[in-house]
Amino acid sequence: MSKHMHRLVSPKVYPILKKEAHYVIKVNPGPHPKDSSLPLAIILRDLLKITKSARESKKVLNAKKVMVDQKIRTNYKFPVGLMDVISIPELNVNFRFLFDNKGKVKLVEINESEAKLKPCKIKNKKAVKGGKIQLNLHDGRNVLTNETSYKTGDTIIISLPEQEIKKHLPLDKEVYVYITDGTHIGEVAKVIDFKPMPGSNPDRVTLQTSDGKTFETLKKYVFVIGKEKPEIKLPGEESE
Repeated sequence: MSKHMHRLVSPKVYPILKKEAHYVIKVNPGPHPKDSSLPLAIILRDLLKITKSARESKKVLNAKKVMVDQKIRTNYKFPVGLMDVISIPELNVNFRFLFDNKGKVKLVEINESEAKLKPCKIKNKKAVKGGKIQLNLHDGRNVLTNETSYKTGDTIIISLPEQEIKKHLPLDKEVYVYITDGTHIGEVAKVIDFKPMPGSNPDRVTLQTSDGKTFETLKKYVFVIGKEKPEIKLPGEESE
């Protein structure tokens, strides 16, 4: 596998000029897919503009000044993805990794209390020894629980870095969801109905936005973020 990547073929989430240079930093294998994550060095340099070069980003990371999900990260290629929290204690700032409605990465500044909570989508689950249920989450985490009510597609809100389950958000009608892919990426809507599809076709969901517009998307693209209202701060909201 190549250790570098040509800018011209970099994923669309990369906030870079395609023809500015020949190569760009490539994320290491990790908790998020390479097409929907960014290496820490690019986040510091191109999004937060805390550094001016990859070399400066490496120095900041090696000085242990940056945390992802409340854990210090020093690898400049570490992949940061959906719902991850980037914290820089020295500057007293925290950001959540989201997407805007064009599919570009949007770092939303959040307060200290929200930075210690993270919504995680349940990708699948299985029974393990000891009668416990293992929940496999969208960011590569595995959480053990005795509770059997959790279903694939639901969201759990966990504490960081302890990974304690603080809240369960089932994928039901009337809940608020965040669209993570497709034409409506980055939008927030309310679930109106579920539309099972025949055969191997992916199931769909009917959604409604705050202005009354209805649309359909694939069920796998929805990420529950709240029941009566979104539990997280979203792009475009006023800074606290």
